[in-house]
Amino acid sequence: MASGTTGDPTGDTTGGAIRGATLGATASGTATTDSMTTDSMTRERVLAVCRSNWEYRGIDDASVRVMLAELAVRLDEASAAGRTPRDVVGADIKAFAAASARARTPLRRRVLRMAALVPFAAGVVLLFSHLIGWTAILEITPGRIAFWAALGVATVALELRSGALGLGKEWLVGFAAGLPALILAEWLAGPEPLFGMPLWGTVLLTLPGIACLVAERRRGKSVPGEPSQA
Repeated sequence: MASGTTGDPTGDTTGGAIRGATLGATASGTATTDSMTTDSMTRERVLAVCRSNWEYRGIDDASVRVMLAELAVRLDEASAAGRTPRDVVGADIKAFAAASARARTPLRRRVLRMAALVPFAAGVVLLFSHLIGWTAILEITPGRIAFWAALGVATVALELRSGALGLGKEWLVGFAAGLPALILAEWLAGPEPLFGMPLWGTVLLTLPGIACLVAERRRGKSVPGEPSQA
């Protein structure tokens, strides 16, 4: 009499089918996820994100249009060659836009722009402080000086090094750096005011930024090849 057990071929077949279906579903789910990730970066989305990023950085409208046209050509050529927008801009569209803006805008111009806009932002906030306190002379304490210095340094450093965070996140990081500086300065030097900031001094802080914004707006309106409107 033969010893040993005989396997059930029906059970083996069923188990193999279940395992095959499970593996197939997993592979299909992975492929679907990859496809959705790839498809989410469309040509229109890449152009929209880059436009928003470049406009935020103060690049004039004429240059933005040229850059968008050049990028659109690259995307179309890639599509014709069977490649995706991700192959052109990489995984991070904002980082690509920031790198393109830095390459397009000279370092000197970016430094001058930040040197004008940081005092402008400080002047705007101080102006609100004048209005809230209804005073023509605002007391400036060591804490306030330390706060604005830390905020300015953090904002400029982020803008010049990465520039991909966006205005809101840059100011959030700046405030995160400024608040500890304010507390430390108040603790070390005390809350006694160092001097009074007159209203006209606050207005002077905003003038470089206003001039910068007006110049950028004028450059944006003077688009080559387009007739001027009366």
